[in-house]
Amino acid sequence: MFDKLVSVEGKYEELMASLGTTAVQSDPNEYRKQAKALAEIEPLVQKYREYKAVTKEIAHAEELVKGGDPEMRDLALEELSDLNVQKERVSDQLKILLIPKDPNDDRNVMVEIRAGTGGEEAALFASELYRAYTRYAERQRWNVELMSLSEADKGGIKDVVVNIEGKGAYSKLKYESGVHRVQRVPATEASGRIHTSAATVAVLPEADEVDIQIQEKDLRIDTFCSSGPGGQSVNTTYSAVRITHIPTGTVVSQQDEKSQVKNRAKAMKVLRNRLYEAEMQKQHDAIAKERKGQVGTGDRSEKIRTYNFPQSRVTDHRINFTTHQLHSVMDGNLDELIDALSTYYTAEKLRAVTE
Repeated sequence: MFDKLVSVEGKYEELMASLGTTAVQSDPNEYRKQAKALAEIEPLVQKYREYKAVTKEIAHAEELVKGGDPEMRDLALEELSDLNVQKERVSDQLKILLIPKDPNDDRNVMVEIRAGTGGEEAALFASELYRAYTRYAERQRWNVELMSLSEADKGGIKDVVVNIEGKGAYSKLKYESGVHRVQRVPATEASGRIHTSAATVAVLPEADEVDIQIQEKDLRIDTFCSSGPGGQSVNTTYSAVRITHIPTGTVVSQQDEKSQVKNRAKAMKVLRNRLYEAEMQKQHDAIAKERKGQVGTGDRSEKIRTYNFPQSRVTDHRINFTTHQLHSVMDGNLDELIDALSTYYTAEKLRAVTE
């Protein structure tokens, strides 16, 4: 632990010196990058320096205890007791600060919900998840922007993409990525048999332009007539946009807006976020290879949660957490689930830091 703290303090000193140079101050992007890095480690460095100061005071008090003056020894023993309590408290605070901070926690997010196995019932469940996350975002006073929506024939949703802007949006929603399973009796089921269906949720941190550099030469942009509701202009105006990122084969289509310019802007935003997520996943996989014991964050290929309507039960399988407030959860009251996940993964990371 202390080797890492020494290293972080050295990095802090380097950044302090670098920020004062003409080369960095003349480059706004580099200055912003280094200033952000400095701000992220400053609390840890300040706490480490507090720890070193307390340790130094303890050493001084111990010297006085060994001295020959009885009065000074009594005072030093009393001070030593207080200093050891202080050292323990600062040490605990250091361990918390040493937990690696997810660099995406403060970012806005893009949430993609798609109907999975289960046909019409899966599409209906996808629409209910969409409503739940939208209601939750509204309660957090976040801004929600619909990016694209593909409706199913009988009222459900094939897939939907929404952009959510708000402080800490990713930190709250990042554990929602995965397969969500629903168990209930569909309205069309005459025999009362319980069906199991699923929908997938993907939570992508919003990427800044400086994070993902997209070259124009790497894009193929096609325009076509929109389909679906929208009036007479739908089938006569080439307002819909399809962007293909040639190096990765990633394809994004956007047709919700009547303006081709607006559709292109939305499509580029979705593309940038998907490429950013793919890059982050590469890094995550590389780290996981080297550290088999690393705490996972909920891979979307796993069934992470089951919503059992007959029992009014929601179970998160990753942490064995169950609540019987299913209807409240589906109305967007997700705090209990999200807080339980955050507490669990924070404790796991703290255990990794202290081992």
